[in-house]
Amino acid sequence: MGGTVVPLRPLTLVEEGDEVLVGDPGTGTFVSMPAVGGVIVSALLRGATVEEAAVEAEAFAGEPVDLPAFVATLAELGFVDDRPGEERPAVRTAPIQMRRWMAGVSRRVARPFFGPVAWSVYGALALFCLAVFVAAPSLFPSPARDAFLLDDIGLSALLLMPFVMVSTALHECGHWLAARAIGVTSRFGVDRRIMLLVFETDLTQVWTVPRRQRYGPLLGGMAVDVVLLSLLLGARLLIHEGLWSPPAPVDATLAVWVFVKLAGLLWQCMIFLRTDVYAVLVNALGCRDLWRVKTLLLRRAFGRLTREEAAELAGAAPADLRAGRWFRWVWLAGFAGVLGWFVVFVVPVAVTVLLWAAGGLLLGPFSLRFWYALLCTALLLGPQVLAVSLAVRERLAARAGTSG
Repeated sequence: MGGTVVPLRPLTLVEEGDEVLVGDPGTGTFVSMPAVGGVIVSALLRGATVEEAAVEAEAFAGEPVDLPAFVATLAELGFVDDRPGEERPAVRTAPIQMRRWMAGVSRRVARPFFGPVAWSVYGALALFCLAVFVAAPSLFPSPARDAFLLDDIGLSALLLMPFVMVSTALHECGHWLAARAIGVTSRFGVDRRIMLLVFETDLTQVWTVPRRQRYGPLLGGMAVDVVLLSLLLGARLLIHEGLWSPPAPVDATLAVWVFVKLAGLLWQCMIFLRTDVYAVLVNALGCRDLWRVKTLLLRRAFGRLTREEAAELAGAAPADLRAGRWFRWVWLAGFAGVLGWFVVFVVPVAVTVLLWAAGGLLLGPFSLRFWYALLCTALLLGPQVLAVSLAVRERLAARAGTSG
C-alpha cells in the first residue's frame, strides 16, 4: 500500500490521557484508541501516504505498526471517505430522532449565558431555591393539589400536559444553547426511561471538544430549570409573604409550574438513570461505556455472564471497570429512588385522575361525562402507551439481533 493516500472524512481528535478520542461529527461516531492511532489519523488527515504515516507511527511507538489493518479498521468505522460528496446519516441514538444536526444560534450569542459569571448566578439561584423550601415548606409542591389548575380534574389534567411539554422543551433548549456556546451542534429526539416517555438532546458532538468544556452542554438543561424554578418560587414567596396579591388563577398557575419544574429537576438528579447528572459522572470519570459495563458486572455477580460477555468485559476500559464496581449497586438500589419519585410526584396525580375518570366511566356510554372521561384518560395515557411500545420494539429488535 506504499504511496497510497487514504481519504478520511473530516474527523476530530481529542487527547484524553494515554488515549485519543477520534470521531466523525457528521455521523456522531466516536471511538477511543491508543495515542499511536491518533498519530496515524493526524498524518492521513493532512494528506500523508500510508507509507509516510507508517514511518511516523513507528517513530512514535518505537516499533512497526500494522497500517493496512489499522486502515481497514478505519474503513469499518466509516471514517474512510469512500463516497466523496455523499452525505451520511447520523447514527441514531434514540428511537425517534431528528436526522440533521441543528445549529441556529451563533456561538458568540450563546457564550455569555454559559460563562463563569453565568454559572455563578445559576449556583446562587439553586441555593435560593433550597432556602425557600427550607424557610417556607408550604411552598413545596403538593401534587394532589398543585398539579390541578382548575376544579375540573379532567381538564386540569389535560392542561398539565402542555405545562410538561413546554417545561421539557425549555430544558432541552438549554442543552442545545449550551452546546452552541462551545461551537457544537445537537439534535432532538424521543426516548424512554423505564416506562416514562422522555425528550432528549443528542449531545454526541461534545466529544469533539476537551473534557472540561463538555460540562456546560451537559448541565445546560438543569441551568434553565434552576432559573425558571427560582423565578417561580420568588413570585410565590411574594404571595406567601403578602407582598403581592394577584388573582387566584395566577397563584394556581405558578403552583403548577413549580410542581412541574421541581419534578423534572429532581428526575435529572437520578444518577442511576441515563440523566444529565449521569452524563456528568461519566464525563468526570472518563468512562467510555459505563452503562454497558455496569450490566456486564451485574450479570457476572449473579452468575449469568456468558462467555462472549466475559470476553467483552475483559476488554472494557479501565475507567469503566473501576466505576462499574460501585455504580452497578447504585443502579440496582436506584429503583427505590425511582419508586420514591413516583410515589411523591406521580401517584397522587394519577390516583386523583383515575378516581375522577372512574366516576365518569361508571355513568355508562349514554352519558356525556362518560365520553369526556374516556377522552381525557386516553390522552393522558398516550405518552405511557408510546413508551411501552418503544420498549417492546427495543426488545423485539434485540431478540432479532440475538437470533440473527
